[in-house]
Amino acid sequence: MTWYQSLSLLELLFGTLFFGLYLGYLYRVWRVARFFKQRPHGIWVKFVLRNLYVALLLIAMLGPSFGAMKKEIKTIGKDLYIAVDLSRSMDATDVQPSRLEKAKHEIQRLISRFNSDRIGLIVFGDEAFIQSPLTYDQNALQLYTQTLHTGLLPRAGTNYAPVLQLALNKLEQRTPTTAAEQKARVLVLISDGENFGPDVERLAGQLREQNIRVYTLGIGTTEGSRIPAGRAFKKDEEGKTVVSSLNPAPLVQLADLTGGQYFEVNNRVSEVSRLISAINNIEGELHERKTIDVTANKYIYPLALALFFILLDALITVKLIRI
Repeated sequence: MTWYQSLSLLELLFGTLFFGLYLGYLYRVWRVARFFKQRPHGIWVKFVLRNLYVALLLIAMLGPSFGAMKKEIKTIGKDLYIAVDLSRSMDATDVQPSRLEKAKHEIQRLISRFNSDRIGLIVFGDEAFIQSPLTYDQNALQLYTQTLHTGLLPRAGTNYAPVLQLALNKLEQRTPTTAAEQKARVLVLISDGENFGPDVERLAGQLREQNIRVYTLGIGTTEGSRIPAGRAFKKDEEGKTVVSSLNPAPLVQLADLTGGQYFEVNNRVSEVSRLISAINNIEGELHERKTIDVTANKYIYPLALALFFILLDALITVKLIRI
């Protein structure tokens, strides 16, 4: 037999104090009965009843469990990495308050909607880094998301190859397993589509071979906007003001190559709800099998017996002194 709860030292002290005071009450009743030269045998009936149902109530509170057995369950789960572009173009304000701030808001929505899955956070520009490993800790993920800014990475360009390689390394299934024992593995890549890196098609093919889907989320507008740089705006080598626009083509291609989908967030619409639905639709494909110990809390039996003795105590009238 196992117990769901245990008694603390404070609870034992209070129980001992109650028992001592109750014994003092019985002793006082016994002395009064002796003074009137009577035998208070009835108090022992009440004493036994009350101690019995108090003990039963205590047992019910502790939660006696028995009949343990092992049970195999199948749980639906995903390993989900969210990769966010931290290149300087993400500071553009064609999506208010900026592309990156809007992306951070949408990432927090994603985290809250997949609270039963392991989620990790990747940041990338010319290089890619793990900001948070796969975890169930939503508070930590929300905190990491809030601290994102374009100054975290030393270089300002965008290259999808490092982030795809990093996601492949972290999500790759290295040991052979059956489909029923795998988890769905997903990469959500958030960017404005300005990719200047090679090897994307090769890495996308490797991701597809590993059954890792890439869902892309484009942030920005095709009209674009200037990129703030201090109190001015970013300029190119010729001194002209740089205008950054959303380029969905590479994001669409990447999603298609891996069996994922492309979604967009601009100043008029956000398709994050559709993205969440699309990821949820793959939950039923892959499962994880676990064996757990199952016990049943049998508190109801001592509780029912205690209630019976309480009722019996209320119905039984004992005359201790007859005058």
